[in-house]
Amino acid sequence: MPTASSQDSAPITHTPGRRTGTGSANIQAPRKTNPLVPILGFRTVSLLAIIGMTGRIPPSSHAKNSNPPRTLEDLRKNADRPIVVFPECTTSNGRGLLRFAKVFHQEVPVKKHQVFVIGFERRYDPPTTMTPTPSLSIPSPSINPLPHLFSLASSLTLPAISIRLLAPSESPSSQLFIVSEIITDSSNDDQLTEVCAALVSQIGKMKRTGMGWEDKASFLEFYRGKRKQ
Repeated sequence: MPTASSQDSAPITHTPGRRTGTGSANIQAPRKTNPLVPILGFRTVSLLAIIGMTGRIPPSSHAKNSNPPRTLEDLRKNADRPIVVFPECTTSNGRGLLRFAKVFHQEVPVKKHQVFVIGFERRYDPPTTMTPTPSLSIPSPSINPLPHLFSLASSLTLPAISIRLLAPSESPSSQLFIVSEIITDSSNDDQLTEVCAALVSQIGKMKRTGMGWEDKASFLEFYRGKRKQ
């Protein structure tokens, strides 16, 4: 748990998304986002605790009774199985890719271990009374996420989701990987995070919103404040 906080894909092209013209209809005002808050490390919790954190934001490192955070590299060295990382650090509405937190702190290509990039093609429609969205963007105030799971289980239509695995030859751990084909700024202090964000956006066919879990924290604070009024 961060502390602050299928199917094989076809060969990808490095120009994701639909190209648009330069008319006024395509001009969008820049969206103000919260500054990036560094992830200090990870701590060990139970499976039930992980499930209960669905939709929430990374807990503060000053939380009571919390174990000292550990680095991802430390966890990898002592792990006897694959480690799954969700760099968004929270959930969204399922219609865009959140900004990845800088959790890897590694250059590309990765040499010490293999990296498998998986993307979920999850462009969900807005929820309706009869068809809830699979994405849990706002956590339940109690016994989270059981109310959401119940709404999905009782839905008349099951949502479809596609899981895409990037070919190992195009993985950031492939020694033939060329960083400049994926990102333009090779001086990034966390190349692996930025490369993975670009690759997941491409294989999942999702737009990168530029907003991160820090913006989700502000939204939840505003939402809960309105609910108390």
